[in-house]
Amino acid sequence: MPNSSGYRAVVSARNLTKRFGDFTAVDGISFEIPAGESFGLLGPNGAGKSTIMRMLGGVSRRTSGELEVMGLDPERQGPEVRAHLGVVPQQDNLDEELRVRDNLIIYGRYFGLPMSYLRPKSAELLEFAQLGDKAGARIGELSGGMKRRLTIARSLINDPGILLLDEPTTGLDPQARHVLWDRLFRLKERGTTLVLTTHYMDEAEQLCDRLIVVDRGRIMAGGSPAELIRAHSSREVLELRFGAGRNASAAGALAGLGERIEVLPDRILVYADDGEAVLGQAVARGLEPATSLVRRSSLEDVFLRLTGRSLID
Repeated sequence: MPNSSGYRAVVSARNLTKRFGDFTAVDGISFEIPAGESFGLLGPNGAGKSTIMRMLGGVSRRTSGELEVMGLDPERQGPEVRAHLGVVPQQDNLDEELRVRDNLIIYGRYFGLPMSYLRPKSAELLEFAQLGDKAGARIGELSGGMKRRLTIARSLINDPGILLLDEPTTGLDPQARHVLWDRLFRLKERGTTLVLTTHYMDEAEQLCDRLIVVDRGRIMAGGSPAELIRAHSSREVLELRFGAGRNASAAGALAGLGERIEVLPDRILVYADDGEAVLGQAVARGLEPATSLVRRSSLEDVFLRLTGRSLID
């Protein structure tokens, strides 16, 4: 298996487009991913992220544009591309009839890997996924977080250079998400290229070296999380709630405070370098918010600035 570091970019997309009839799911996007990077596609459900992932994996044909994965065309050289990929789908598709260890071994046989390799490799991956004591368990005995870690372990059975993760932590509780993040950090430290989709801003900030913000099939912005926040938001955000039906009227009294103001159905966001100072100015004007919160800017604020809507619709 060739090493992904042998290519300048392990993934290269140029004017990549995918249409379904009159609907354009991916609209002429271009990006490159160097070996060893953790690259994210951030956007709401329906933004085109999963469609991009399916084209990378060679299971969906592009309408137009160019796409290379490890120097290969996924459409013309699909089996060769998939031999170097690990794929973690949105929904776990583990075989309920097989026990935990056998899910890895049988999957590995699809790649033509010998049992002499699969036995020790499956044991190694189960330890990596913190499932060593569950090797003989049935899938139905596992928690949601355990199933997700097993799906990731299974995706690594062929020692892939690139791991595609489509919404890897959707549906998991906070503790399970952090355990999964730790496993992904460890893979990145080993040099595995990670490509993940997410609509969780904290996940993108935690896991991604670089990302593109996608909305309606188009790239709105790209860069590291810190770069995007610096370019498109203030250092801090003051969140104010005045109660049902009163946010819009209160926004007028906040005019001139901070760099900009966003009025959402449930709260007002005031963007500023010093949120506490702005809160003091608001109180001095006689405003009495029901609740107030000063926080640092996030990718959610970047997306709101770029699109006028929240990441999670």
